[in-house]
This record gives sequence, structure tokens and C-alpha cells, in this order.
Amino acid sequence: MMSAKILCLSLVAFSLAAQSSVFYVAPDGRDNAPGTREAPMATLTQARNAARLATHSAPHQIIVRGGRYFDASLVLEPQDSQLTIQAAPGETPILIGGRRLDGWQPDGDGFFAASLPPYGSGGSESDGEKVDKNTGWDIRLLQVDGRMCFRARLPETGTFEHVTHFDVPWMSSTGGGWKRPPTEEELTTLKYKTGDLSPNLEIKNAEITVYHMWDESCVGVIAHDAAKTTLKLSPATGHPPGAFDVRKYVVWNVREGMKKPGQWYYDRARSKVVYWPLPGQDMTRVEVIVPTRSTILRLKGKSSQPLRNTTIKDLVFSVTTVPLITGGFGAAAFDGAISIERTENCFLNHLTVTNVAGHGINSWHESDRKLRVEHCDVGQCGAGGIYVGGRNTMIYDNHVHGIGLMFPSAIGIFRGGTNNRVSHNEIHDCTYAAINYGGNTNTIENNLIYDCMKVLHDGAAVYLFAATNCIMRGNLARDFVDLGGYGASAYYLDERSWHCVVEKNISINVGWPSHNHMATNNVLRNNLFVYDGDMKITLPRSLDYSVARNIFYATGKIRIEGWNAVTNWSKNIFYSGSNRIERVTMDQYTQKETMAGAPEGSVTDDPQFKNWREADFRFEENSPARLLGIEAVDARTAGRVKR
Repeated sequence: MMSAKILCLSLVAFSLAAQSSVFYVAPDGRDNAPGTREAPMATLTQARNAARLATHSAPHQIIVRGGRYFDASLVLEPQDSQLTIQAAPGETPILIGGRRLDGWQPDGDGFFAASLPPYGSGGSESDGEKVDKNTGWDIRLLQVDGRMCFRARLPETGTFEHVTHFDVPWMSSTGGGWKRPPTEEELTTLKYKTGDLSPNLEIKNAEITVYHMWDESCVGVIAHDAAKTTLKLSPATGHPPGAFDVRKYVVWNVREGMKKPGQWYYDRARSKVVYWPLPGQDMTRVEVIVPTRSTILRLKGKSSQPLRNTTIKDLVFSVTTVPLITGGFGAAAFDGAISIERTENCFLNHLTVTNVAGHGINSWHESDRKLRVEHCDVGQCGAGGIYVGGRNTMIYDNHVHGIGLMFPSAIGIFRGGTNNRVSHNEIHDCTYAAINYGGNTNTIENNLIYDCMKVLHDGAAVYLFAATNCIMRGNLARDFVDLGGYGASAYYLDERSWHCVVEKNISINVGWPSHNHMATNNVLRNNLFVYDGDMKITLPRSLDYSVARNIFYATGKIRIEGWNAVTNWSKNIFYSGSNRIERVTMDQYTQKETMAGAPEGSVTDDPQFKNWREADFRFEENSPARLLGIEAVDARTAGRVKR
């Protein structure tokens, strides 16, 4: 009887909804309501269904009232084209890909624990998510009172050093990778130092981050031989432990790693979440949210029928998890809180994504067309920020920050494609590269980048791999350090990059402003590189470069490695405060001859900036830059658009 009554109410609601093109959703709504302003629905999915049934032709609109929506999930498909979903004016809807966890009880050592309910209770469904095969839960993020908490960790800071070796040469990505493919045993075995780990390590809980050069592998542990100090890992790592002569690792999610208040771990053995409260936190009052979703909003078209003309604006997305898989370069295998596939002319505007374990926004497919991501704030991400490619895409005026908090190979803005533009974004606090955007005829311009390359190596503020006819223009990269390994640079053209132009960019306090590796027929012109110390410019295995009207300004020495890769040195200024300039001839990676002095046709006089320490790069009246035709570059033009 009751089910028949609900069915009747639902049919009435759909009948009313069919007469409208605007549908309202509110946290206190009811899914059998008609979706009007006065009687809103409760979920986006029900509002979407009502829009599909509406008799009026598209476009349709869903207005989302302010407040929090738990266990939120929505999939839009081709039949949802021409739909706009936006916040009610002046209100802030927060879509949360998780649910509250209550029932906290003391668990010894000042900790508290809460038992997880059966997965799917309270409205949660798997919805295609990859979850723990035993419990359904797959928790790698915890939000407490709005704060993204960090998991239990060994060691407390820094990394352990394992003793696993893999002494096979890397032949470059273009050259096929490892000279000999690693075996399954090499990809799943880690030998650690005696005393680092307890013989009683709870392998059901433990997860290991194995660091490589430019990426990492976060994997589980399926066996522990304490006598041989050896761990058996699963899934297989992306590179063998010890590759590139890197031997760093960290153990997560074990009780021994609870070192300070605010940490937590997921105790799979007991199906509990364990948390150490911050001083003053009352566990009867705090709000703890565990993720139930890897993705909150999925835009999913088809090859034969893209999702078209869809707009999402003024919403907040928060709390997601990720599966235990090897993320690969850029942690690219993970999905985003917003996931996009096979769309055309869709628009993401004024969105906020925060406290997520995967990427903020992720586009999977090269067939996305005319996608625009504008005025968004994407931060506090376990993986990457805006991973959007395709064709004729615009990524404009976004703030991307707090990237790679769980997977340090993650990138601020990533993917690439054809005829795309990455413009006027502010990107900072990144564990690896800020922008990586290869492909064809893309433009990366006027972005402000700082505090990146904080953990991994062989990346840059702007890094292009296999880029053709791309432009890197008007960007400002400042204030990050080279941590060793394969290094960190400001502007980097890597393997198979050719016919690209790097112009009118600025780097400040980056000791390695320009790195070029296995790149051909590229142009560096009218750039300004300033460093308080020793500077280097490198061009290993590169050919046929033109370097013209640039200023290289260092208070220490300037070293040009691979200067013979440049066929045209023209009207550059090399100013060394220590009066030491070296140019090194290279054959492949071998340094053959070192000579003193700048390349022929260069000027070594002071360019006479107004005040370079205050980023005022205007030239004094008698500057030699004026005579050489070097244009002054204004650092204020980079970054988000001023309003």
C-alpha cells in the first residue's frame, strides 16, 4: 500500500515537473516533490530525471539551494545536453561525496575510533566505484570539522631509505624506457633497513609510497618477511623500487604512524576509523565525514553523441576517495571530483573543489571539444588540480593550489591536446610541476606560478613533453628550489618538442630557468631570467635552437650546457655579477669542452633594471637592452584577472 502511494506521488511530481523548464533542489527537499521553488526536490539525480521528462524543449535549468548535500552523486549523459545546473543567487550549495561518521569511542593512547556501518547504508551505493572487496569501504581521506586530515605516517617526517637496487639504465621515454623490462618480482619487492619497521606491521592496513624520480607508486602490502626485512607489494609499482637510484619510501595507515593530534588511519582489520583529536576537540561534537565516492559529478557523452552545451556554475565539491592503484606519471590514472568524457561546448564556471583525494577536475578523453574551465578554485587535492585536454579548450582565470598532498607526482594543470589555451591562472603549492601541457598548437600564457617542484624531480613550472607548434608566453615563475635528482626548472621543453616558441616569460629566483632535452627547432626570445646566485641553462641532446634578445641575469656565474645545440645566438644579454660565464659543448649527455665567456654576439653588461629585487624590470635610460631591441617585460600581467 505504502509503495503504491509513493509511486502515485512520484507520478504526480513528474507530471508537474514536465510542465516546467526550471527545477529546484534543496537539502530539506523531497524527491517526490514537484521541484518548484516552494516545493524543491532533494537530489540532483531526481531533478535531472524531471528535466529529462519535461515536455518543454531544452534548455532546462536546475537551481540548487544553499546548504550541504551528503553522499552526492550525479551523472549527466547526452540526453542531458543544454542543461544548466547552478546555485541559487547568493547561496552556496556544497556537494559532498561522503557521509558523516558518528559513534566515536575511546580507543587507547588518546585515540578515538568509530565503527563503519555496512557499506551502502544511509543511501550510499557503489555506483560503479572501486571499493574494498571485503567491506565495501575504500577510505583514503578523512575530513574533520572541514579540515582535510593527514593519515598516520612512518616516518613522522621525511622518508625512510630502503636498500632495494635496480641498476638498469633508463633509455628515455622516447627510447623505450628501461633497457631491460623489470620483472614482476622487481616491481613487487621492497627490502628495508633493519629497525625501520616493526615485525608486527599490520599488513592489512599498511600502504607504501615508493618514490621514483618524477612519479611515485602508492601500493598495498600482501606479505611481510620480518626475518629478511622484505615486503611484498600489490599492485605492482610503476617503476621498480631503487630505480633511478632513488630509495625513498613512506608507510601509511598503520597505528605506529599516529605521531601527533589530527592524524587518522583506516583500520581494515577491525572495520573502524581511528582518529587522534586535536587539543580541545570534543568527539561528541565534531563532524567527521568519510568518503563514499571517487567522483561526485560525471559528464559522460558517447563517441557518436557527445554531451553538449551543459553549464555547471557556482557549486562547491568536497570529499572524495581514490582506489589503491598505481597512479603513474602525473598520478594520471585517478579520476576527479568532476569527471568529464566526450563533451562538446560545456562550461565549468565559478566552481570550488576542495578536500578531495583524487583530482579536482578530470577530463579523460581527447574527444572533448570546446570545454571551458573558468574562474574556478581548485585546492587541497590528494592528486592533481585541473586535468583537462581535448580540442579548443580554454582553462582561464583559475586558482589552483595545494596539489599532490597524497600523490606528489600530481600536476596543477595537465593533459594537452590541440588548439587549447591555458591562460591567466595562478598555480602554487605543488609537489611537482605546475603546468604540463603537451600536444599541438597549444598556448600557455600569462600564468603566475610559484612554490612548485617541492617533492619530486625532472619537472618545471611549465613543462611540455612532445609539444608541436606550442607557445609559452608571458608566464611568471618564481621562488622554488632545485632539490637535486633530475632537477627543477622554470620552463622545460622535453622529448619530441619542436617548433615551439618560448617568449616574454619571466623567472625570478629559479636557478635553472630554461631546460631543453631532446627538443628540436625551438625559439627562446625576449625572456627574462633573474637569479640571486649561480644560474644554468641546459640543452642536452637538442638541436637547431634560436636564442635571441633574452636577458640572463645572475649575481653568481652563468653556465650554458649544450650551447652547441643553438644555431642562432642573437642580441642576448648575459650578466654575471661574479663575472663568470661558461659555455659547455655536449655530445649526447657527455660534456666535451668548457669555454669561458658568453656566446658570440652577446652583451655582458648590466641590463640596468629599475629595481629587479622588487620585480620592476623596466630599463634605465642607458640600458644596453634598449639598443638590442629587447622589450621590457611586465611581471604584473601574469596571474588571475584583476577585478
